[in-house]
Amino acid sequence: MSVVLAATTRPARQARPGGRLFRRNRLLVISSVVLAVIVLAVLVLPFFLPSVSATDPVNRLLPPSAANPLGTDSFGRDVLSRLVSGGRASLGLSALITLCAAVTGLVIGLISGFFRAADAVLMRVMDAWMSFPAIILAMALAISLGASIWTELIALTVIFTPFTARVIRSRVLGIAGRAYIGAARVSGMSKGKILLVHVFPNVLPLALVQVVILSAAAMLVDGAMSFLGLGIAPPTPTWGNMIAEGRSYLVQAPWLVVAPGVTIMACVFLLNLIGSSLRIAVDARARTLNELQRLRTRSVS
Repeated sequence: MSVVLAATTRPARQARPGGRLFRRNRLLVISSVVLAVIVLAVLVLPFFLPSVSATDPVNRLLPPSAANPLGTDSFGRDVLSRLVSGGRASLGLSALITLCAAVTGLVIGLISGFFRAADAVLMRVMDAWMSFPAIILAMALAISLGASIWTELIALTVIFTPFTARVIRSRVLGIAGRAYIGAARVSGMSKGKILLVHVFPNVLPLALVQVVILSAAAMLVDGAMSFLGLGIAPPTPTWGNMIAEGRSYLVQAPWLVVAPGVTIMACVFLLNLIGSSLRIAVDARARTLNELQRLRTRSVS
């Protein structure tokens, strides 16, 4: 009988703050859905659109119409087909760059934050990388190694790795000083096991946020390098080289620049919104500051 009473009087389990934030944060949901629709369109629509290499000199530089929703370019190619196919290259390369930089930065950040002997060397190398402007360093590496997709991948991975490494390192330093890490050390657990069992799982949420934010920056720099001719070369379409090809016809056919430019802007904007919302959901400090700002705004209004 006492067991039944205890079970009935036990307080209901409260929902996690992160779960409530995900349900309440409509901006995160809407941004994720819109970005998912763009990715799905990039993956599916090329099978239903004309070939990106099909030229028609008679119908060159046509304005948007029912037959060509985004018009045609200087070779008579369908801009919508090139925009969607270019999205595969731009989004795919940005995702690959982000993955490589995130994994490399995560490993360096974990080692640097937990093993103090390696911190001095690794962070000085990271500081040296970060002292150069990102686009200038990427251009120098691309020119020295030769313009190609692999060169761009290496160059942008080198550029973005230090940013992830420093963010992860700062979180590891905070975790390493907590009581349960000290208890694990006293119990005789090896440093490698502590890093994998206790530190790594607590760093993963922040790494996820960093991946989303990093992908937005990678897309911008990838577009800039393609625009400058240091990325994927035509005739393979990317959003960056589509803008480069259309700049000569900016007055005569502005849709050649507007379509890929707006698409890049939309994807970067959505990724930044998702990253900011995820940071509030997984970071207690950011969540507290957001709630305080909301209360302050409500009291003022």
